Parts: sequence; structure tokens; C-alpha cells
Amino acid sequence: MSDPRPILIVDDDQALRATLAEQLAVDGEFDPREAGTMAEAGQILLADGARFDAVLLDIGLPDGDGRDLCTELRRTGIKVPIIMLTGADAEHDVVRGLDSGANDYIAKPFRIMELIARLRAQLRVFDNSEDAVFVIGPYTFRPSAKMLQDTGRNRRIRLTEKECAILKFLYRAGGRPVGRQILLNEVWGYNAAVTTHTLETHIYRLRQKIEPDPATASLLLTEGGGYRLDPQAGRVAA
Repeated sequence: MSDPRPILIVDDDQALRATLAEQLAVDGEFDPREAGTMAEAGQILLADGARFDAVLLDIGLPDGDGRDLCTELRRTGIKVPIIMLTGADAEHDVVRGLDSGANDYIAKPFRIMELIARLRAQLRVFDNSEDAVFVIGPYTFRPSAKMLQDTGRNRRIRLTEKECAILKFLYRAGGRPVGRQILLNEVWGYNAAVTTHTLETHIYRLRQKIEPDPATASLLLTEGGGYRLDPQAGRVAA
């Protein structure tokens, strides 16, 4: 499995935040972090190097309306899924929330498992959208377009579906080594006809495309019986 996906919970109800954080972290799928005010959330989300894959955002915050924060986050270029959590479920409230840039709107009280299912659904959509952009070394990586772009050298690199899947999974590992068999199973599925030699061939071809010097890998490294992306090479492009 890939590393837990970082999720920011923004709500002034400390007990609700704690419950959500506990449930999100149960299976190791998500890595929740909490904020109780708009100001705190803004500081966290806009900090240098901040990476969150989604935001769960309450409307009624002590220092303002969460919909205004949502609008501001979209204005600054943050495109990750934002799900509104609120007790205001009248039609005009829902419309205003969605118009502010939210991807979904869930009225309180809500069922935790339904919220998590909706979160997963939004992440699946985002991961395959044009908005999903990652930075790997000198490249911007757009999985949906199966392309790496080096704007400094005005160079575009086309990727195969498997090369794209390899880069996405290694990026999600957060710089940690991923074993060959794990990577093989994640990219090709549990197919007895596919061996680690197949993976090694794809890694070789991928290095030929992306490494400044393929003979001395600096981005896609071999380590711990598997592969990893250099931790300084990757971050989400906001």
C-alpha cells in the first residue's frame, strides 16, 4: 500500500475533529491533521512545502465562514478536493457552498463511513483529472495526460500507462522504498505471468526518459530491494 494520504480537518468542534481523525486513521489509508479556525487552516495549507490531498471544511468557524476560506483557497490555486461539513442544509446553503468551490457538501449529522466513501470518490476523480499535477525533479507530472514536462528546457516526455502508474505509486510512497513485488502487484495486479524482470525493464526505460544521466540515477533510485523517488524531487504542485 502507498503511504497514508494527508487530509486536513477544519472544524471548531474539537470532539468531532478527534472522532473524524480517529476514524480516518484507522486503516492507515489517511493521515489526518486538524485545524479549529480559518486562520489556522490557512497557515497550514499555505505553508511552504505543505501537501494535503483533501480538505474537510466546516462552514461555521469562529473567525469566519468556511465558504469564504474555500473561495480564497481556490483563488490561490489549491485544487485538491474540498468537502463542506455543515448543519446548514437548506438549498441556498448547498448552492453557495458548491459555488464557493467545494467538491461536495455533507450536512451534519452525517454517517462517518458515508463521509469516508465520498472522500475516496472525490480523490479518485481528482487523481485522474487535469488538475492533478505533481513535481518530480525538474518535471511537472500530469498523470491524466501521461506526460512529464520540463519547462526550463521546453521539453515534453510522453509516458506509457505503466510508466505513469509506476511514477504515481512511487510518489505516493513519500520517498520511501517500495519493494519490487509490491510495485509489481500494484501496477500489474496479481498476474503470475508477469515477473519482476518486466518491472525492471520498465524502470530501465523510464530512467532513460527522465534521468539527466541514466547511468547514475538521481530521481528514480534503487534501494532496499525496490525503488523510490528522491524525497527532495517530489511535491504536489498547488
